[in-house]
Amino acid sequence: MVKDTIGWWAEQYVRWLQERNYSPRTVEQRQAFLANFAAFCEARNLLYPQEVTRAVIDRYQSMLYHHRRPDGRPLSFQAQATRLTSLKMYFRWLARQRVIALSPASEIELPKLTKQLPRTVLTALEAEAVLRVPDVDDVLGLRDRAMMEVLYATAVRRAELIALRIYDVDRERCTLMVREGKGRRDRVVPLGERALAWVDKYLEQARPELATALDDGALFLSNTGEALSRDHLSSLVRGYVDRAELGKSGACHIFRHTAATLMLENGADIRFIQQLLGHAKLDTTSIYTQVSIHKLKQVHALTHPGARLRPVQSDDLRKGDFSLAAASETDGTALADSVERLHEELEAEAEAEPEGDDLVEPPWQPTSSR
Repeated sequence: MVKDTIGWWAEQYVRWLQERNYSPRTVEQRQAFLANFAAFCEARNLLYPQEVTRAVIDRYQSMLYHHRRPDGRPLSFQAQATRLTSLKMYFRWLARQRVIALSPASEIELPKLTKQLPRTVLTALEAEAVLRVPDVDDVLGLRDRAMMEVLYATAVRRAELIALRIYDVDRERCTLMVREGKGRRDRVVPLGERALAWVDKYLEQARPELATALDDGALFLSNTGEALSRDHLSSLVRGYVDRAELGKSGACHIFRHTAATLMLENGADIRFIQQLLGHAKLDTTSIYTQVSIHKLKQVHALTHPGARLRPVQSDDLRKGDFSLAAASETDGTALADSVERLHEELEAEAEAEPEGDDLVEPPWQPTSSR
């Protein structure tokens, strides 16, 4: 590669990131995004960082907006923002290295991001239906059941599951050590007795048949004796969700969303869920307060005049006749106190501004805009 070109400096930047101990995933993504930008500039005969102006950055941002994937879908605004942020960091680094006087990307206006809820969340019965799909009499089926049990019990991310080693399972404490999760942070999460039982069964009956002489200690192995790839794992889990015929779609993250939502609905404090998920900020976890509709349904049924087939009568208040799990009190005063507490909880949850989840789309490959 020609020295001092955009691509050459991008390689120096990637090496700098590696030396500063940025995560392999971050380095991989920024390298791919900058390669795409370098190709964009080269197609316009712009070879050196000094030739990039604010107008070039604006055209690149417009191109990202109009780009279409092979299946016709556009890049999400989150994906566009991720690529533009990588570009912004790259040019900031060039300015600090005195390669350019000022960064042309310093005033990029990132797309306004929507606060999206998780697309799909399973009920407890639906989660059990998915878990029952694998054939546990088969080596790979037993492995897949154990993997999904761990995803459901611990709410770990896809990459975190792949990185697990045999010694990360603590049988005495019934916990799992997640090493260098998102943000390079370690955490210990409860595994649960059922998930531990499936992991033990997998280790005894399936893993020895999958392991090879070059076994590196990865907990879950592919049929070739290696750790599974991210795409392979997603494909496996997505297939089981589809085969359960629930009318819902999803892959590994569906268990993460489901675990957090069901725990919240069953009374778990959101700060404990934050610790389980490995979120650095509580705001990120608070999105699940919007997914968990159980409390809102209680308040709605108790207070909305059109929520029931017949109007709520004063006798109903005394009898506690609401068909609600939380409205079993027969005393009207206790029921009113319960409703007031629900209102207070909902108001407290609404104060936190949620952020999108921490999923990042795979590196984009340029195609013609349509």
